[in-house]
Amino acid sequence: MAMFKRFLIGKPIASAEEHNQRISKRVALPVFASDAISSTAYATQEILVVFLSLAGAGVAAYSKLVPIAVIVVVLLAIVAFSYRQTIFAYPNGGGSYVVSKENLGKYPALVAGGSLLVDYILTVAVSVASGVAAIISAFNGLAPYRVEICIAAIVLMTVANLRGVRESGALFAPPTYLYIASLALLITVGLYRVYFQHLPPIDHSDPYVKELLAGQGTITLYFFLKGFASGAVALSGVEAVSNGVPAFKKPESKTAANTLVWMVSILGVSFFGLSVLAHHLQPVADEQGHITDTVLAQLAEQVYGGRNAMFFITQFATFMVLILAANTAYADFPRLSSIVAKDGFLPHQFANRGDRLVFSNGIIFLAGLAILLEIAFGGNVSKLIPLYAVGVFTGFTLSQTGMVVHHHRLRHPGWRWHMVVNGVGAVATLTVTLIVVTVKFTSGAWVPAAIIPFLVLIFATIHRHYERVKKSVEIEPGFRPQRRTHCVVVLVNGVNKGVMEAVSYARSLAPDKLIALSVAQSQEDEAALRDKWDSYDMPIELNTIASPYRELTRPILEFLDDLNAQDPDDIITVVIPEFVTSLSTQWLHNQSGLAIKARLLYRPHTVVTSVPVRVD
Repeated sequence: MAMFKRFLIGKPIASAEEHNQRISKRVALPVFASDAISSTAYATQEILVVFLSLAGAGVAAYSKLVPIAVIVVVLLAIVAFSYRQTIFAYPNGGGSYVVSKENLGKYPALVAGGSLLVDYILTVAVSVASGVAAIISAFNGLAPYRVEICIAAIVLMTVANLRGVRESGALFAPPTYLYIASLALLITVGLYRVYFQHLPPIDHSDPYVKELLAGQGTITLYFFLKGFASGAVALSGVEAVSNGVPAFKKPESKTAANTLVWMVSILGVSFFGLSVLAHHLQPVADEQGHITDTVLAQLAEQVYGGRNAMFFITQFATFMVLILAANTAYADFPRLSSIVAKDGFLPHQFANRGDRLVFSNGIIFLAGLAILLEIAFGGNVSKLIPLYAVGVFTGFTLSQTGMVVHHHRLRHPGWRWHMVVNGVGAVATLTVTLIVVTVKFTSGAWVPAAIIPFLVLIFATIHRHYERVKKSVEIEPGFRPQRRTHCVVVLVNGVNKGVMEAVSYARSLAPDKLIALSVAQSQEDEAALRDKWDSYDMPIELNTIASPYRELTRPILEFLDDLNAQDPDDIITVVIPEFVTSLSTQWLHNQSGLAIKARLLYRPHTVVTSVPVRVD
């Protein structure tokens, strides 16, 4: 097992080597920006799903793509500027959770933390589902295996991230840069052919598609806002850089800020360029999934004149970057959950680093929940998207509100200007949050709207538990441990080497009382055990309990209760002899020792000790 683990995730890395695992801008862009950049592959498509499939607007749908793109790009610039300030103000990472905790209080911080954690889980599910949709667009025969491919991709990503941030970043960098290059080429060639070669719109011959384009529905304010809410998912992942500042090479804040600027520039230009291209070429998308080709695949096929080499390169790059976009969540979810765990709002196990200096428990937990989402929603992007934006914009709103308070509290040079920018951003993102919850409530936005408050309740419950434990074990002034008598009970199931070793160990403890105890299922068993016990001249008296109904743990617990009743100050140590064999044969032996230890774990003033007897 250990050899397999080493093969899978590599040799352990010493804690002192943590600084060598930090990443440069070149690697940071694919690690932290792949989620945001990859959203260009499905954001425009989701707008068209609303306008064509839900509103039934037909060709009128394309006239609204560019206005929505302009609004999204402006919102992107505001949010990015805010997070750039956050990076310098909070260089230890944590993003909106830490900003909210220090400026808004505990419960806003928990809402921000819950929103981000939900967002990261959905990031993995949406990114992987989108990537699989891209490859199915190129190879339609894979459609029946959509969920299986999604699960395989998540498992692969999990293993890669368990190997460490730097190693996974170096692995994922080439596909991310390939996607950026292929997207830039598609937009450049496409716009050149549209404006200079008068490339016509896509000729759709499918009757179903023709019916979609023949729609005469009106894009009302409601559907415009719903389309905007779908397109606004392009902003997902913008906060990732501010959450992971400690992962960057020194100077951390400057490196992270530069990465953020590059990410936002690529995202804004790409999203706007694709929207303009889609406005002219008129690709189609529907909610039910009857159209297997993604919008990006349709654009590439029209721009490059068919399913040639450039088409397949674009689809492969899209598939890879969408799968790898989940890496942003793999980088940030474990780091954020470790910060929340250190504050006592998540189990402390999330704060532990694994062999490769990554937060392994967070990575595995994230993968498990993402796989459940893929199974539950059949790997369908359109069904997952409505769940996505609520957490994203809730985090944005709390982060920018927290930065307003931060500027007002510290009043550093230029604080008024910065406060105004963050205030405008907070109002804008709050507006988007309300729009998303309102127009997509019945489509699935109610799920995160309900889950986030439930998570806050869980966080608060966990915190209360840790506070109660901390208070109960605190040493008060003048405290001295109470002197107690010591009784040792050796559990006996026969007379053998294991029992003799256990008795010898029990005597070495020099207890006030020493008792051997056996549970007999019949008088014959009891008599045989006593004869053998006496024949070996065992140095302690044997006590037996009759158990005609073949129970084991209950008679032992009742016996210990009787001992306590005789002397309430007793500390009772229960010694259990256990045979230990190889991994392949241990399961063949009766696991009664485990059952007894499980029952005794919660018994007060009771110590349980196993005396292993190795059988080679």
